[in-house]
Amino acid sequence: MTFWTSLSTYAFAIREFIAPTYRPERHYMRGPGPACARRRSTRPLEARASFH
Repeated sequence: MTFWTSLSTYAFAIREFIAPTYRPERHYMRGPGPACARRRSTRPLEARASFH
């Protein structure tokens, strides 16, 4: 049983090296990025919403 377990572990490691699986939790973004901040800072004052 240990032989098959180690064999499957090695096979999985080789497969992940050749063709990794996509895991979205590794790639999700936490909040707005720098492009969003640049867009907000370059818009004219008239285009911004005012809450007065």
